[in-house]
Amino acid sequence: MSIPSGGLHVVSRNSSLERSNVHSQSFLEERDIDGTLESGCLSIVVLGASGDLAKKKTFPALFHLFRQGFLQSNEVHIFGYARTKLSSEELRERLRGYLSKGKEESVEELDYLSKFLQLIKYVSGSYDSEEGFQLLNKEILEHESSKRSQLGTSRRLFYLALPPSVYPSVCKMIRNYCMNQSDLTGWTRIIVEKPFGKDLGSSEELSAQLGELFDEKQLYRIDHYLGKELVQNLLVVRFANRFFLPLWNRDNIDNVQARFSICVIVFREDFGTEGRGGYFDEYGIIRDIIQNHLLQVFCLVAMEKPVSLKPEHIRDEKVKVLQSVLPIKLEEVVLGQYDGYRDDQTVSPNSNTPTFATVILRIHNERWEGVPFILKAGKALNSRKAEIRVQFKEVPGQKQGRNEFVIRLQPLEAMYMKLTVKKPGLEMSTIQSELDLSYKQRYQDVVIPEAYERLILDTIRGDQQHFVRRDELKAAWEIFTPLLHQIDDGELKPLPYKPGSRGPAEADQLLAKAGYVQTHGYVWIPPTL
Repeated sequence: MSIPSGGLHVVSRNSSLERSNVHSQSFLEERDIDGTLESGCLSIVVLGASGDLAKKKTFPALFHLFRQGFLQSNEVHIFGYARTKLSSEELRERLRGYLSKGKEESVEELDYLSKFLQLIKYVSGSYDSEEGFQLLNKEILEHESSKRSQLGTSRRLFYLALPPSVYPSVCKMIRNYCMNQSDLTGWTRIIVEKPFGKDLGSSEELSAQLGELFDEKQLYRIDHYLGKELVQNLLVVRFANRFFLPLWNRDNIDNVQARFSICVIVFREDFGTEGRGGYFDEYGIIRDIIQNHLLQVFCLVAMEKPVSLKPEHIRDEKVKVLQSVLPIKLEEVVLGQYDGYRDDQTVSPNSNTPTFATVILRIHNERWEGVPFILKAGKALNSRKAEIRVQFKEVPGQKQGRNEFVIRLQPLEAMYMKLTVKKPGLEMSTIQSELDLSYKQRYQDVVIPEAYERLILDTIRGDQQHFVRRDELKAAWEIFTPLLHQIDDGELKPLPYKPGSRGPAEADQLLAKAGYVQTHGYVWIPPTL
C-alpha cells in the first residue's frame, strides 16, 4: 500500500491502526493556516447590534480580541447595524456595561475599553432596505478611505447576529450594496448563527438561497461549541498520543484488555427556558442542542484520522462519519418535558416540545459497529455541565468499576481518566481514582479564550475548520429530520420529569439497556489550587 506524504488514506480499520505509526508532530505540522492576519483595512459589521447575542457575545469577543492585540486600532473599524434608532454614542454606552468589569477595572483596562468603544459606529436601517445598506456601505467606504486602503485590498466581515428568517434578505442587501469591490487581496465573509433551518427541507432551502449569493468559502456557519478549548483539543488528544490510537475502536487491545463500549455525550443545564420559552418552544432541545452542538462533538469523537489538519480534510472526515450513521430507532429515544414548562405564558398550553432528550446513534462502519453513542441533553436538570464520557468494558474479574475517559467541556474544564488503583492501607483492596488534567490548576497563567473570540479570529484568518460546511449541515439534518417530524406530528410524546432531577427515569433505563454502567460511590472532585 502506498503512503502519500502527509497521512494515509482510510481504507479499513486495520489501515486506521497502521496510521498510528505516522509521527504525531508531522501530522500537527500539516496545518496550512499560518495563524497570521493579513494587513490592511478591516471592517467588521455586526448586524443585529442592539440584540442580546451581539451585546453578550459578539461585542465582548471583539473587545477581547482587541485587548489581546489581534485587532489593531489603526486597521479595524466596527459597525453596528440594526433597526433600533440609536446614535453611535448610545450604542457605546449600552455596550459598556457588558464589557466593563466595574470597580475592579484598572486605569489601563479603562483606557483599552475607551479606545475600543471609539472604534464602533452605528448605522440604523431595516434588514430589507436599500437605503440602509447603501448608507452602511458609504460609512465603510469612508473608513477605508481614511485608512488609505487600496481598492480591492480591504476586508469586510459581516456577523449576522439575527434570526435565520432574515438571512436571505440581509445577504441579498450585502451582495448588492456592501461587497468589497475586488478580489485583489481583500475579501467579504459572512458569519451566520444557528439555528440554520428547522429540518432538512428548510435548511436546504436556506442553503440554496445563500448559495446563490455567496461562495461556500465566503460563508462561515458558526457553532460556538467548536470554539471551546476542550473541543478543539479533541483532535490533538486523539491523534497526537500514541496510546490512544489502538484504543479508539470497538476491538480488544493486547496490553490493557479493553475496548470501547459506550461513548456518552452529555449536555445538562440546571435552569429552564428563563424567558426564552417562545423561542425554545418553536425548536425544542433536539434542534437547540443535540442536532448541532452535540453532533459536532460526536463527529470529532468518531471521525477517522484526516489526511492532514487542513480544514477541508477535517471536514471531509466529519461528513463521512455523519453519512455512516444509521436511522434512529424510536425505541432508542426518550423525550422529556419538565413540570411547569407550559406555565410560561409564551409557551403553548398543549406544547409537545421536549426539554429533554436521550438519543442513541449507531455508526455503520468497521471502527464503531455495535457501539452506541448516547447523545443526552436537557434543561432544568440537577446539574449544569457538558462532557464527553468514553466508557470501556470491564476487565474480566474486575468489579470495582469501568475505566472511563472523560472530557469536561464546562464548567471547570478538565480531562481525566477513571481507573482502578489499590486503596492506601495494609489491606489489598481497590478503589476508583483518576489521572487528572484540570485546566485551572495546570494552566494557572493561561486565560482560556471564549469560543466566540476564537471563531471570529478564525474567520478573519480565513480558517474554516471549525465551521459547518453545507454538505455537513445536510448530513446532520438527514439524521434527525425523520425523528423531528414525528415529534412535531405528535407521534412521540415527551415524558414529564421534575425540575432538578436527572430527567425521566426511562432515560436511565435506556442507557442501562444500551450497556452503560453508572459508577456508584465515585465522585470526581476538581483539584484546588
